[in-house]
Amino acid sequence: MPFKVQVGPPQIAIHQAMTVLVTESDGQINWPGDKGLYFFDTRLISAWSVYANGTKWDLLNGGAVNFDAARVFLTNQPFLTEDGPIPSQTLAFEISRVLDQGLHEDLDITNYGQKPVRFNLEIAIRSDFADVFDVKAKRDIRRGHINSDWTETRQTLRTTYRNADFSRSVAVSVGKSDSRAVLANGRLSFEVKVPPGGRWHCCLMYEFADGDKRYHAPKDCAADSGLSSQAKAHRDWRETVLKLRTSNEEFYRFYHQAIDDMAALRLPIEGTDHMVFLPAAGLPWFMAPFGRDSLIVSLQNILVYPEFARGSLEVLGGWQARQRDDFRDAEPGKIMHELRYGELAHFKLIPHTPYYGTADATPLYLVTLHAAWRATGDISLLQRFLPNAQAALDWIDEYGDRDGDLFQEYQTRSPVGYENMAWKDAGDSMVYADGSPVRGPKALCELQGYVYDAWVRMAEVFDALKQLDRARALRQKAAALFTKFNQAFWDEDAGFYAYMLDGEKQRVMTVASNPGHLLWSGIVPPDRAARVVGRLMQPDMNSGWGIRTLSSKHPAFNPYSYQNGSVWPHDNSLIALGFKRYGFSAEAGHIARDISEAASYFLLNQLPELYAGVQRDGANFPVQYLGANVPQAWAAGSCFALLQAMLGIQPDAPANTLYVDPDLPPWLPDVTLTDLRLGKKHLDIRFCRDGDKTRWEVLRGDAKLVKYRGAVQAREALGVA
Repeated sequence: MPFKVQVGPPQIAIHQAMTVLVTESDGQINWPGDKGLYFFDTRLISAWSVYANGTKWDLLNGGAVNFDAARVFLTNQPFLTEDGPIPSQTLAFEISRVLDQGLHEDLDITNYGQKPVRFNLEIAIRSDFADVFDVKAKRDIRRGHINSDWTETRQTLRTTYRNADFSRSVAVSVGKSDSRAVLANGRLSFEVKVPPGGRWHCCLMYEFADGDKRYHAPKDCAADSGLSSQAKAHRDWRETVLKLRTSNEEFYRFYHQAIDDMAALRLPIEGTDHMVFLPAAGLPWFMAPFGRDSLIVSLQNILVYPEFARGSLEVLGGWQARQRDDFRDAEPGKIMHELRYGELAHFKLIPHTPYYGTADATPLYLVTLHAAWRATGDISLLQRFLPNAQAALDWIDEYGDRDGDLFQEYQTRSPVGYENMAWKDAGDSMVYADGSPVRGPKALCELQGYVYDAWVRMAEVFDALKQLDRARALRQKAAALFTKFNQAFWDEDAGFYAYMLDGEKQRVMTVASNPGHLLWSGIVPPDRAARVVGRLMQPDMNSGWGIRTLSSKHPAFNPYSYQNGSVWPHDNSLIALGFKRYGFSAEAGHIARDISEAASYFLLNQLPELYAGVQRDGANFPVQYLGANVPQAWAAGSCFALLQAMLGIQPDAPANTLYVDPDLPPWLPDVTLTDLRLGKKHLDIRFCRDGDKTRWEVLRGDAKLVKYRGAVQAREALGVA
C-alpha cells in the first residue's frame, strides 16, 4: 500500500490500565498543551524536556513499540563544553519507557565520537495535576496546593498535590545510574562522562500515588520488560483469544491489530481472575469504565473473548443506579454511562461519579447477559446477575418509557446533562429533515429495537430459569412493541424508518444509519428488510468506505463532522450483523470489505474511532477525522462482528451446539479459526469458498457440535413476530 493515513498530529501514546502517557514524537511533553502523563484522570506530569548543556536534542525516530512501551532515538546538536565542542550527531540518545503500575524510563547515551565527552544532562519536569476535563476544556485552574521535595540520599523528587481530602503525587527516583543526580534550577541534572565508544545509562523510576495507595514502577529496564508480569499477561491474552488464519493478508492484519488493540484497552477488575477485564472505550481520553461502549464491545467480542461480557456485567451491575439523582441523570435500575476518578469527580463538580446519561446501556446490558450465557453456557451468570436484570427491566418500564406509550424516550434532568443520550451523543446529531435541531424528549428508533431485543432475549433467559410466566409476559410486551413500533416509525412512501419521534410524537424522517440497528435487533418485519437494506446501500449513505451516519443529501451533512456524515466502523459492524440476520449475506460482505479496505490504509491497519464520510472514487483513501480516538475499542471490535456476520456463527452453548451459516465473499476465500470456544469446549474450524458456496471442516474438537442453521431461521427461532 503506497500511502498510509495517520490519525491526529504526530505523537506517542502508551498506556496501561488507567494510566496514559502522551508525548511529542521526540518523547518530550511541551507545555502548554494537552499532552502529559495521566493517572486516574489527573495529569501528574504536564511538562518533560531534556537538554545537553542547555541545548535541545534532535529527533531521529520515536514511537510506541507496544501499547505499554515506547522508544525514542535522538541525537545531539553541536554544543560547547569546557573540554571543547561536541560535533553534531556524534551522541546517540535513546529514551525507553515501560508502563506497569508506575513508569520505568531508561536513558542511554552512546558516544560515537573519537574523544571523551563530559557535559550536563538536564531533565526539566513539571506537574500541574490538572483534571482531564480541565485539560480537554483548556482550563488552567489550580484548586489545591503543590509541594515538591528532593531527597539527596534517596535520589528522589516527590511532587504532591492536595486539595482537602483529594491527593495525588508522583515520585521520580534515580535507579541504576552511572552518575548521581542533583536538583538545580528546577531540573534534575547529571554529569555525563562517556569515553569514545562508551555508553552512559540511567534509570528513572516514576511512582504514582492515589492518596495512600502507591503504584510502584517496574524495576526491570525496558530491554528486560518481556520478563515482566505485564508481558506475561499479554502472552496469556494472546493464547486465550480466538485466533485466525486466512490467505487474505489485508484481513489478517486487520484482525491481528484488532486483537492487539483489545489487549491494550483492557481494564483489570480488582478482586477477579487476572483474565477478567472491562473493556475501556479508547485512547487517549476514554481509558475509563463506560456503559454503552463496554457493552457493545463485549457483544462484538463474544466469540473472541467472552470474558469481556462477564467483566462488563460485573462492573456495570455493581454501579447500577439504586436511587434517583437528577444531577447525574440516575434512576433506579439504570446502567451508567461513564465513571471518572479525578478531582472534579471527587468533589462532585461534574456528574461522572458515575454519570448515567445514556438511554441505551440499560437494554444493552440485558442483551449482553443473554449473549454471554449463550456463548458460555454458564447458567450461574443468569442467577448471579438476575437482580440486575430485573432492575433493568423495571427501569425500561418506569423511566425509559417516560410517558407510558411503550416507547423509550430520553431527556436530561441535569443542568449539566447531555442533550443526546444514545450512541450518537453529539449535541448537533439529532436533526429534522431541514437540518434544524430536534428538541424535547426523543424516541430514537434504535432504542425501541434494543428494548425489543432485550425483552425477547430475557424471555429465553426466564425460560431457562423455569420462570415461564415471566417469559410469557415479556414475549407479549415484545409483540406489542413490534406492532406499535412498525406502525409509528415506518414511512411507506420513503420505504424507511423514521430516525426518531420528536417531543410531539412526530416522525423525524432524516435518513441516517440508525435504522440499520433495527435489523440487528430483529424488530423489522421480513417484508420490509430489503427496502431498509437497499436504502442504506444507496450512494448517499454508502461512502464506499462504509455507511455514513447521515445521508449526503441532508442539509446538515458534513463528511468531516463527528456524527453528521462521518463513518463509524462499529456502526457498520452492527448494521452488517443486521443484514446477515435477515439473509442479506452479500451486502454484509460488502460492508466488511469496505471497512477492511479502509483499515488497510491506516497506520498499522488500526481503525480509528471514526473517519470522514468522503466518497470513495477509486483514486483516494479514507480521510481521518481530527480528534478520533485510536486505538478505540468498538472500532477494533468491528472486525470481530464483521467476521461473525460473514460466517453466521450463532453460539448456543446451553444446547451444546455451535450453529453456522457461512457465506464468505470472493475477496475472503478462506478463514481458519483456532480456539473457538463453545462453553468449555474448544474447536478449530476451517471455512473455505467452494464455487459460490462456503464449506466448513472441523479440524479439532467434536464435529457433531457444529451444525448449519440459517441466520433467518435463527432470527425466527429467537423472535416473537
